[in-house]
Formats: sequence, C-alpha cells, structure tokens
Amino acid sequence: MNWLRAAARFFDQKVGWHRIGFVVSATIIAVAAVVLYRKLHDINFAKVLTAMTTVEYRDVVKAAIFVACGYFTLTFYDLFALRTIGRDDVPYRVAALGGFTSYSIGHNVGASVFTGGAVRYRIYSGWGLDAIEVAKVCFVAGLTFWLGNIAVLGLGFAWHPEAASAIDQLPEWTNRALGIFALLALAVYVAWVWKKPLVVGRENWQVRLPSGSLTLLQIVIGIIDLGFCSLAMYVLVPNQPDLGFVTVAVVFVSATLLGFASHSPGGLGVFDAAMLIALWQYDKEDLLAGLLIFRLLYYILPFALALATLGVRELMLSLQRRRDVGGQ
Repeated sequence: MNWLRAAARFFDQKVGWHRIGFVVSATIIAVAAVVLYRKLHDINFAKVLTAMTTVEYRDVVKAAIFVACGYFTLTFYDLFALRTIGRDDVPYRVAALGGFTSYSIGHNVGASVFTGGAVRYRIYSGWGLDAIEVAKVCFVAGLTFWLGNIAVLGLGFAWHPEAASAIDQLPEWTNRALGIFALLALAVYVAWVWKKPLVVGRENWQVRLPSGSLTLLQIVIGIIDLGFCSLAMYVLVPNQPDLGFVTVAVVFVSATLLGFASHSPGGLGVFDAAMLIALWQYDKEDLLAGLLIFRLLYYILPFALALATLGVRELMLSLQRRRDVGGQ
C-alpha cells in the first residue's frame, strides 16, 4: 500500500490527476459530438415530434412513477451518509431535502461533486454541519453510488456482455471477464470491511467506512436506485424490437456513467450518443422521442422542482430571520 501511495503522489506532482480528468472529459465530449452528428444529421425532427405524441400515456405515467421512486431512493444516500459520520440528530426530512436537491441540481448543472456539495452545505450547515462534515457526507454518498454501479454493471456485463459490447466495442468474452472481475472485487471489498473497520483520510478528514453488513445495504440502495431509473428508460424505448430489460438497463447505466464522466450538464450529448449507438436496433426517431421524454421526466422537472423548493426554503428562512430581528 505504501508504494501505491508513493506512486499516486508522484503522478499527482508530475502529471496531475486534474489534467487527466480534463483530457478524459474533453475526449468523451468530442467523440459524442461526432457520433451525434453522424446519427442525427439526417434525422426527421417532425417524425420525432410525432413519435413523442404517440407514446402511450400510461407508459409516460409509469416512467414518471419509476423516476419518482428513483429520487426517493436517492434520499437514502444522504441519510445513510449522515448516520455513517455520526450525525443521527439530522432528521430524515432534512436528509431527503439535501439528497433530492443536490442530485437534481448536480445532475443538470454538471460537475456534481462541486454543485451538489454546495447545495448540501447550504442545507446541512443549518443543522450545524461544517464543511468537513459535508465533504464526508458527499464522500459516503458517492461511495454508495459507485458501489451500486459496480454491482449493476458487474452483473450486467457477466450476464449480457453483448449489451456492453454495443457501447465499448470490446469482445463479449472481454466484457464478461470484466463483469466477473468487478463482482469479485466487490466481494473482496465487502469481506475486507466486514473483517476489520477501515478508516480513510487524515486528521479531521478521517471517515470510518461502513461495516460489511452496512456495505451490503449501500449496494442494495444503489441497485434499487439504478433499477428504478432503468425501468423508467425501459418503458419509454420503442416496443419493437423487444431487447429485454437487462439489455436496456446495462446500456442505460453505461451511458449514464459516460455522461457523468464527461461532466456535461445532464450528460447532454454524451448520454444520448451512447444510447443511440448501443440501441441501434430501434428506429432513430422513435428512440430519440423516448430519450427526450426521459430527459424531461428525470432531469428538467426534478431540476425545476428542486430550484422551486430551495427558493421557497430561502424565502421562509429570510422571513424567519426578519421576525427574529423584529422580536428582539
């Protein structure tokens, strides 16, 4: 472990992780732009609008319910993180507000680590959390997110490697091997934290990682969240051909992670390009119609609701401060 830390410090000093991140993000966005041009330069937008109007109302309602369930699950990311760092005094309603608004705004604005962290700090500082504690909440919530993604993608790659091959263009046996490796690595991590509690960070930045049983709970929360979101996407893609839920889910989660890695607001362009490439079996106009409806339900409406909620909260806090000053 010491030589790994030394290598990481050397790399950070000589190259810089931020430069690598910028190059990766720029590359993903550039590739997505080329793909979108090739896929959409001859698109019939009138047909896309017609396809949107012909999507069955009940499918839109089901997708909206699945999205709502997904965001409800997201609230437990923050609740779990708060309990992990020992802040049992923060009630669920506050954790729900912090989780929903931070993810809704972070998903749309991009650079969710910073935007979501800023929203969380504004909410949790009212309950006495300082910047370090909010950073710990972001870390544990992010850990839950990634554990869930590793579990879902590991299962998906191992079970349906052809779905992953549609995005990464790797042979099916390679993707199956990657899926099995991811699941094994996840199992090793769970066994590791089950055997001995781990602490990461230094001094005030130390965070005790959840135990083995709680890590399993983290994974379950992440799987449920991604499952609901994948169901929302599944009911919005065209009915024919029927590729099956697992295939669509693997493609959806992979495309979402590419959008997340690009730091593009809402994964705009990157997510859509990945979906159009991987789900080539569908008619382009029909698939694009489903993607637009999903973006409305999962990104735009929650974003507007989060902004309105924070706006009302700030107004109420301002009025409360005025009353407190007037009563003195």
